[in-house]
Amino acid sequence: MIFRFLTSGESHGQCLNAIIEGVPSGITIDIEFINNELARRQVGYGRGGRMLIEKDTVKILSGVRHGKSIGSPICLEIENKDWKNWIIPMNSQVVDNTDENLKLIESKKIINVRPGHADLAGALKYNHKDIRNILERSSARETTTRVAVGAVAKSILKEFNIEGLSCVTQIGSVKAEIPNDIFLVKNDIESSDLRTSDKVAYEKMKIEIDKAKAEGDTLGGSFKIVFKNVPVGLGSHVHWDRRIDGLLAQAVMSIQAVKSVEIGLGSQVAETLGSKTHDEIFIENGQYVRKTNNAGGVESGITNGEDIVITASMKAIPTMRKPLNSIAIDKKEAVQAHFERSDTCAVAACAVVAEAMVAIVLADAMLEKFSHDSIDEMKINYQNYLDTVYKR
Repeated sequence: MIFRFLTSGESHGQCLNAIIEGVPSGITIDIEFINNELARRQVGYGRGGRMLIEKDTVKILSGVRHGKSIGSPICLEIENKDWKNWIIPMNSQVVDNTDENLKLIESKKIINVRPGHADLAGALKYNHKDIRNILERSSARETTTRVAVGAVAKSILKEFNIEGLSCVTQIGSVKAEIPNDIFLVKNDIESSDLRTSDKVAYEKMKIEIDKAKAEGDTLGGSFKIVFKNVPVGLGSHVHWDRRIDGLLAQAVMSIQAVKSVEIGLGSQVAETLGSKTHDEIFIENGQYVRKTNNAGGVESGITNGEDIVITASMKAIPTMRKPLNSIAIDKKEAVQAHFERSDTCAVAACAVVAEAMVAIVLADAMLEKFSHDSIDEMKINYQNYLDTVYKR
């Protein structure tokens, strides 16, 4: 990978961090754009109390000078506003063994396992008796840094007019009707706290969420991500780990609670004849064109110049006020699962995170193909490539 990043930080720790390597020099890094992306992640009908506490903003600590990347690693930091309430329980240093401190630490200890979360497997893997050591990092709070990194990736893609958008297609049993070109309803999507342009479905989704909340339950759903103006030729067919569809699927599947990822027709290919599955190719004005995009912009691991189209589904959040039957990890006794402050539905937020992850994969593929030292060199190589492709 050229565009590489590492994140650190716990859900109730002092801050979240990301270090990004591979950003060319000369990219405009607008802190307000990053903050806007972070705000998009926090919007959503059915979100929990954490969103009332945290109004995420980023600090750029290195790699950017006067609003432009300089080619060195970029360090981002996002403060956890709730840290003031967790200084003793989550302190990285040994704290004084006062009765008050010990009582506070004990009150935050977690023994009761939540089915569907990383609790049991993580505690067994890392040999922890307090599940908080797992919860803090496995929490979806970690995706905050991914959205910030995705904003930097989008800043690279902007230089080539590559744009992405996500929308919610289903929450619970309610499905939304959306146009094939979701960019036609971009304003409606961005102004909706459920990221849908279907106003009838929106009202039904709210009813579903309210019902689940009243019952102490949670809801999952599905969303769609589209990136347009992606050039032909990103990725490769020659090795399994260079196929762009595999990289995109892995990136989206890595998001907490995502359980399925589809590209183009996705699972519908199982019931569709080959004559209706594959996108026929035509010549118009000397250029190759397709009138359908069932492949979702990828053929045999390579982008084909059509829009990248991905659909993903996330499960209902496993932290519920109406807890499931489980066990206490210390005594192996039957208990009800632990409840930590949680959302009722976070599908809209998950869509924004997935949008960021797709941007990261596409930015990395662009850097790999068109050089990555400076944006000026990259643009020259990009234009030369297009001139060659369009002459074929």
